[in-house]
Amino acid sequence: MPHPIVSREDWLVARKAHLEDEKAFTRARDALSARRRALPWVRIEKEYRFRTGDGEKSLSDLFGDKSQLIVIHFMMGPDWDEGCPSCSFWADTYNGLDTHLAQRDAAFVVVANCGLEKIGSYRARMGWSFDWVSSLGSDFNPDFNVSFSPDHPQGGSVEYNYAAKGFPATEAPGISVFHKPQQDLIVHTYSTYARGLDMMNGAYQLMDLLPKGRDEDGLDFPMAWVRRRDQYDA
Repeated sequence: MPHPIVSREDWLVARKAHLEDEKAFTRARDALSARRRALPWVRIEKEYRFRTGDGEKSLSDLFGDKSQLIVIHFMMGPDWDEGCPSCSFWADTYNGLDTHLAQRDAAFVVVANCGLEKIGSYRARMGWSFDWVSSLGSDFNPDFNVSFSPDHPQGGSVEYNYAAKGFPATEAPGISVFHKPQQDLIVHTYSTYARGLDMMNGAYQLMDLLPKGRDEDGLDFPMAWVRRRDQYDA
């Protein structure tokens, strides 16, 4: 069906009506964010350890001198030579974020269940500068439901996004947020997974402004078109 083409005057009438919908969405999003910040917290009891370019660090160390910490759970397993294409799509927007977040008392780090050497090699290939550490050998990823037993069958049921469901890989994406309200106390305040990650992808938000939108209808799955940035012409 052809898309309507109208006069500038008629377009302004439709655009102003839609602006009211956008303003209502913004107010609803602000209210949702306030309810998110009001969620209860959970004390972190385990002493998680991470491998970094500066030696082994604790979860507390990852905060640096900040009281808040954002952790990106990146899909890259111990036997993977490359990171997940979709996680890499998201990661292409991370460079430089840490400087801005630091102004609001927040540290930012990407974590993968993969050896530090592989992380370093892939980060160099992709030209990323953000802080990226290894959780390999710790309970961190399994405890936050983003790494599953290598023995679990492809598509087998795992706990992901707060429900038991079939998942096609041994690694999954997510974001977790932690707070250190005092030096000897770390709390877990929030985690989100699956479509909860959607708004963190700036490219998708721009695509949503386009006449074709994300243009993913008819694909085998929504992100079937996504490649690592250096592989689109391969």
